[in-house]
Amino acid sequence: MERGDTEGAGTGILKPGRGRRRAEDVRRATLTTAAELLLAEGVHAITFSKVAARAGVSKMTLYKWWPSPGALAFDAYFTTFKETLAFPDTGDIRRDLRTQLRSFVDLLDRKGSVIAGIVGAAQGDPDLAEALSTHYVTQRRALAVERLTLARQAGQIRDGVDLETIVDQLWGAVYHRLLMPAQPLTTEFVDQLIDNLFQGVAPPPSDPAP
Repeated sequence: MERGDTEGAGTGILKPGRGRRRAEDVRRATLTTAAELLLAEGVHAITFSKVAARAGVSKMTLYKWWPSPGALAFDAYFTTFKETLAFPDTGDIRRDLRTQLRSFVDLLDRKGSVIAGIVGAAQGDPDLAEALSTHYVTQRRALAVERLTLARQAGQIRDGVDLETIVDQLWGAVYHRLLMPAQPLTTEFVDQLIDNLFQGVAPPPSDPAP
């Protein structure tokens, strides 16, 4: 099983029994099942009826916790790959960008069709679009800008550079190749993106001492 691909899949499925089950157990079982379906069959395979039956949970609970099957599918995706998408901070911004973007491209190489399916489905599912924007896009941008801000404070990016634009230049380019695959999405492409970027944003070398 590949890294991040629903580790422990199946272990969260609830068994029938007496007594009230803990909400966290119900949620874990639901997300585990939804992730299995999502990765095996895509976002359109996610329905409340199918997930509830496979996870051994109440369909009414799913209606209460998620506004749409698409929102559930997104939650399952993000929960599964949250650690894979973490942003490192070693103090070297080039290294950290390279590490994060290479990890992201590796994920897209394995599960790009799933992610593209979520993005596509969001165009016709307002609840999924809201979840994607609020709980993924906005948060991911904030993490990237936070790391870039620290790099600017450390003198690794010059003052005046718009950090939001850097996010669009790097991750936007990756999504562009995912959704419009005229060119391959590779780690070599990531390296070229970062090298080209820093030719424009790296601070000029200090003047030699007299």
